Amino acid sequence: MSTLTQANSTDMTTSEGDHQETNTLTIKTTYSVEEIQQLLPHRYPFLLVDKIIDYVPGKMAVGVKNVTFNEPHFQGHFPGGALMPGVLIVEAMAQVGGVVMTQMSDSPRGLFVFAGIDKVRFRRQVTPGDQLVMTVELLWVKQRRFGKMQGRAEVDGQIAAEGELMFSLVS
Repeated sequence: MSTLTQANSTDMTTSEGDHQETNTLTIKTTYSVEEIQQLLPHRYPFLLVDKIIDYVPGKMAVGVKNVTFNEPHFQGHFPGGALMPGVLIVEAMAQVGGVVMTQMSDSPRGLFVFAGIDKVRFRRQVTPGDQLVMTVELLWVKQRRFGKMQGRAEVDGQIAAEGELMFSLVS
């Protein structure tokens, strides 16, 4: 699935700023949860991205996760003091990165999975009611099968987690 669609640049109108005009091509820059589900195999309760609010093909994406008390992990993490597990924050960043990787125009078909996680640090707790804003930037791609990204998750402009995420394509 490609994010590029043909359009007549003289007749094109944009709605709500979700497209960017480039000559005769329209580049989609936002994605709803339904559109994310067309790109990623994750489903409830493991789909951890509610929407993509900014997307630059082959470069970066910014995704949002609305953290709610109704999520199943809060029953046990921790009763009386709910915290979003760090591993799920990292997974949410990776899912935003997955949107970038799956939309690369020359990517072969398959599933991108974690190949490594480096330099991850947790700086702030994430609790129900928070909105997690995740920015993931592509650092490099090798052989169209491996990728490395820099991820950052923020709540209210404060860094909650950051680190490097590596991806590998599996058939």
